[in-house]
Amino acid sequence: MAAILIIEDEPSILLGLENAMLAEGYEILIARNGRLGLKHALSGQFDLIILDIMLPEMNGFEVLKQFRKQNLYTPVIILTAKGREQDKLKGFSRGADDYVTKPFSIKELKARIRAMLKRNQLPKPAGEHITIEGILFDFKAMCAQKDGLPIDFSTRELELLKYLVEHQGKVISRDEILKEIWGYDLTHAPTTRTIDNHIVKLRQKLEPEADQPQHIVTIHGRG
Repeated sequence: MAAILIIEDEPSILLGLENAMLAEGYEILIARNGRLGLKHALSGQFDLIILDIMLPEMNGFEVLKQFRKQNLYTPVIILTAKGREQDKLKGFSRGADDYVTKPFSIKELKARIRAMLKRNQLPKPAGEHITIEGILFDFKAMCAQKDGLPIDFSTRELELLKYLVEHQGKVISRDEILKEIWGYDLTHAPTTRTIDNHIVKLRQKLEPEADQPQHIVTIHGRG
């Protein structure tokens, strides 16, 4: 049974989330402010975290940033009214794995949760390491470091990079990435802009010059 941490302070949304998650058979823990949410996230064992942004005491962006600083890679779905592109990019840069904008469909949210939990339960091959631009990636532990210091990559970024490394030399379409990495069938998939955002972030962290990529190259019209 999956354990989900819900960090949300809006009573009506919280009630709906609680009822929906319990109906799915998930174990849930609720935090109504950011500081308590961070405490639970750091001390508990969760399969997934649902995180609001506009929270009392500590906003969701800071909660996520502090969580990832501890090299904890529990999947995080941001749930927020902040739907602007720059807010989404900020969320992904802090280590979010998915982003759902209020108001939202509870059926869509549950589908995303199921897909993320299923993907996170897949066995990961052992002994997978690669060094790119001096950054050592450990795809078994799902972490990265440079000169012995941890480097901040989200779980989704590492999964995407691992998939690209495994298929190096091959042109990978956005639809294929959505299916294999995001775990959605294409009728319920997020926009391909989501993939583009993750590619941008990977290039910013990996490439000597992000606007002239050497490792992650786009073949226009193909992938």
